[in-house]
Amino acid sequence: MAQINDPKIAFAYLRPACVLLTRAPTVTNVETLSAQLKEVNDATLQQLQEYVLFPLRFVLKVPGPKKDKLVQAVAEAMSHVLENTCVQSWETLRDLLSELCLCLCSPTDPGKAADTSEELKLAVLRCLDALLHAAYGDIVFKLFEPIMLPGLGAAISLLLALGEKEKSRDVQAAALKCLQALTLQCDCTQEHVVPSSEERCAIGSTMASFLPGITVAVARTITGDLRQGHAVTVRAIKVPYLCIHLYSLASEPLKTRSPDLGRIEQLIVHRTQDWVKSTAGKLSVLLKKIISCTSAHQHWRVRLEMVELDDHLLARCSQSLGECVGPLLEALVGAVNDEEPRVRKRFDLIAIFVGSAQTFTDVLSENLYSLATSLPRLMRTSDDQKKLFVLNVFLGYLKVLGPLVSVILNSAAHLERISKALMQVLELDVMDVRIVEERSYAATLETSSGSHDSYTAHIQRKHFLYFTDEKIFSVLMEICQTLGYYGNIYLLTDHFLDLYQQSSAYRKQAAMVLNEIVRGAAGIAVTTECQGLETQVWGHSATQEDLKVAVVSVIEEYTSLNNWHLITVTNSLQLIPSSIGTASSSSPTSAIHQLNSNIWQLCIQLEGIACFAQALGRDFRPMLMTSLYPVLEKAGEETLLVSQAALGSMWDISNSCGYPSLKELINENSDYLLNDISLNLQRLSQHPQAPRVLTVMLTHSDCSLLPLVADMVQDVLMALDLSYDHTAALFCSVLHALMKALARWFPSSCGRTSKSARPEQTSPHDEILNIRQFLLDHRIQKELAEGIGIEEDSNEDLEVPPPLECEDVEDIGGPDVKAELPSHLSITKDVMKRCIHLLSDPSLRIRLKVLDVLELCVCVLSEQENELLPMAHRCWPALLQRLTADDPLAVLRAFRVLCTLGETCGDFLRRRVSKEVLPKLCSSLVRQAPISVKAGPVYTHTLAYKLQLAVLQGLGSLCHRLDLGEADLDAVCEACLPYLSCRQPIRLQEASVSVFRHLIQVDPDAFWFTLNELHCPSSYIPPHPDLQPVQLSGMGRPRDEYSDNVLKLLREEFGSVAENSLAASQLMN
Repeated sequence: MAQINDPKIAFAYLRPACVLLTRAPTVTNVETLSAQLKEVNDATLQQLQEYVLFPLRFVLKVPGPKKDKLVQAVAEAMSHVLENTCVQSWETLRDLLSELCLCLCSPTDPGKAADTSEELKLAVLRCLDALLHAAYGDIVFKLFEPIMLPGLGAAISLLLALGEKEKSRDVQAAALKCLQALTLQCDCTQEHVVPSSEERCAIGSTMASFLPGITVAVARTITGDLRQGHAVTVRAIKVPYLCIHLYSLASEPLKTRSPDLGRIEQLIVHRTQDWVKSTAGKLSVLLKKIISCTSAHQHWRVRLEMVELDDHLLARCSQSLGECVGPLLEALVGAVNDEEPRVRKRFDLIAIFVGSAQTFTDVLSENLYSLATSLPRLMRTSDDQKKLFVLNVFLGYLKVLGPLVSVILNSAAHLERISKALMQVLELDVMDVRIVEERSYAATLETSSGSHDSYTAHIQRKHFLYFTDEKIFSVLMEICQTLGYYGNIYLLTDHFLDLYQQSSAYRKQAAMVLNEIVRGAAGIAVTTECQGLETQVWGHSATQEDLKVAVVSVIEEYTSLNNWHLITVTNSLQLIPSSIGTASSSSPTSAIHQLNSNIWQLCIQLEGIACFAQALGRDFRPMLMTSLYPVLEKAGEETLLVSQAALGSMWDISNSCGYPSLKELINENSDYLLNDISLNLQRLSQHPQAPRVLTVMLTHSDCSLLPLVADMVQDVLMALDLSYDHTAALFCSVLHALMKALARWFPSSCGRTSKSARPEQTSPHDEILNIRQFLLDHRIQKELAEGIGIEEDSNEDLEVPPPLECEDVEDIGGPDVKAELPSHLSITKDVMKRCIHLLSDPSLRIRLKVLDVLELCVCVLSEQENELLPMAHRCWPALLQRLTADDPLAVLRAFRVLCTLGETCGDFLRRRVSKEVLPKLCSSLVRQAPISVKAGPVYTHTLAYKLQLAVLQGLGSLCHRLDLGEADLDAVCEACLPYLSCRQPIRLQEASVSVFRHLIQVDPDAFWFTLNELHCPSSYIPPHPDLQPVQLSGMGRPRDEYSDNVLKLLREEFGSVAENSLAASQLMN
């Protein structure tokens, strides 16, 4: 619909509604006028502004209480007029401002907001905002004349009260926005009046009177209830700094005031130097309060607004707000690591200005010193969020200062304070007993060697005394990296090495800092978006040669005798006198504390060597001659944390130095590694860890290492021969790793698998079809036994086979020369000889380890039966003792060795097992069966159960491979039958079923009969009347505890019941 353009027509159109509203001020009449106003265009409405505002203002001036709906409708109608017109009369502006404020304030207490609806307050505030924006030309500046101080103060007080105490977020935000518009600091998109310098000075003089009230009230709003939302907080932050930097803190010369002001003269503030100084001190207190509540605010818009506040005040009020510069800089640099990219980006732009301003350099330096002084206290007393903010501030100072950090660190006071702060903050919590308890095993090392990620999943995170959040640790590491990037690498490494050497209390922290300093000096993981003063000129000063020198000195300190060979277990084999002396004289609690401390120190030092390799890249290769051996030494540690850290260090070194895997790392450097091992084996009392290095090399290398390591193995065996009592456990681990490596490098057919455990069998159909052939073979054998047909066979045997074409005639009369064994078999024989002696060692732990080695030896020698059988004969007496008269754990392990021997040399073991082993195993099974059948679920965790299970799982295959006689099979059957009971633990039932599967392969008829005697599922009817019926003990027997497993065996091994009946009938014929 087209709007009315003609003022006369518009006047005639609006006049009845205006008159009616004046006579009857109702909501309906106001809404009618409001609807008609929207049909008049802006230019025409501008000419009729005074006329249409009169009835609306008249409604507000009518004495007596008014309904909220009526006032709200009037405010909305006035908002439409003011938003589309300009207020050109000062009187109109002044009166409307007063009338609208009266709508908001309480009739009894004008300084407080009225108890009206939120909708009414919003409508009036919107109208007030429109009024201030509609003020045309210079009339708005008359608001700031001295004569207007009381009225302006009332309006400001009312808006502050609404912004602070109102419960509605929308009302709070609208009141604060009006306050910005009233002080000519609105940040909306509309056009605003721009004051001249004189007008600005006049406004500043007036607003100085309200500065304390505005800042205090807004500070209360900012630091108030967090539930008020981020929008209110953001709007509140804008108010004080806009007022401060534009109006209040610029001193002015004293001017004579007009004498007719009366008492108003007392309200005027003269902005003298004393006033500026006093006000700056008070503002500093408020700013600190605001900064403390908003710098670590949860919402990013609040943090962004704080960065803007810092930018405005530092850029415009740094001179007058001298006391506030420190807190403002602190709040600014706290945004350096903000999680919101927009906040970080804004900080980067401001930091360039701050870092390039000489004014702030001294302040930044002093703040850094002060923060370093209070950092330990803040880390002890603050919550994690506050700690994170404080550390981000510390990091921000370093990044804003940039290369000037190197100059600041030349100050001994600064360097000492910063380093001591880091030492105290990074103190580790070493009281966790689990660190000492966890052990590493060869299997763990071997599985972890497959990939780089496999060890990182198990790395133990560090626990610190004064914080738990991982983000805090990340910021601390970034602080150290930034120090290394901008600082002097020689100065920093020397200083922190001194701390490392001075006290054991600082050793772990100093090592962590040194590691990250080197990483930072190499430019690893350092962000330099916001570089400070003269960054492009100074830049990053550490060269590759500087790094090499620093790394060499740190590695020498790390791997020195006192710092590398630390006690990490209570029963350690390490023979360093000084370490043992310090650990043995302490109480149990302090001993655990010391062991944990040693473990973490080694882990951190191992991480450091990995950091140095990353920093130097391929230039680290020459240092492998001195650093790789110690790392491999710790990879063989018993303590899980140390071995994992060493393995991780090996992977990082391998990747940094350009080796595709650990295998290439070890093979390429095996020459000097083996040389060091050989030398240290000759001084085993001083270097007891040498065998561990060889263990790690074998675990992570391939068969190409065997020619180099063959002589070393002989040195190990010689050292073992010379010191059985003291080093047997250590050397057993080496021999175990050696045999595992040989078994992996030269795989043989040995190995009990599920396929070999149950060979294929012929079906009952095949057996039935082959009965004719069976009878024919039986007849031939009977004739041969009676002497019939011997002559024909003997003549065939006399035929001489033709000579082989490849047979060398000259070699016929030569002596038999035994072929030389391959080196891996020769080594295996030598190891097996030592195992024979060690099988009777008093230590159960050593006996178990030796049995594992023996099993591997049997597997490796299985391809040479001529070598295996003599060795098996030699080790049999000692193995028999382990099987029959030892700890159950040893019996369990020895039985596994016996099963492995049974796979490779069955005929050799048949008589020995039948006579010496089988009776005791069977009696043990018979003795334990009544116990296990009555046991509860806890029984499955006992050693007796594990022994039962192991014997049952291996007994079937052992009987099958040894081809034992009928009496032995019967004994095994009698021992295993009770385990077919459904009352036995389920795994024992399964193992017993597997025994019978093997026995059925040896003698199917006998065990078919045995099972049917126990439980026969059906009767067998003879196929012919002349045949006698088959009578079995199990026929007609009710279902019992054995029925399920017996039926399972009959069904799986002999087919269906009907087929079994038919087979029995045919066999009876």
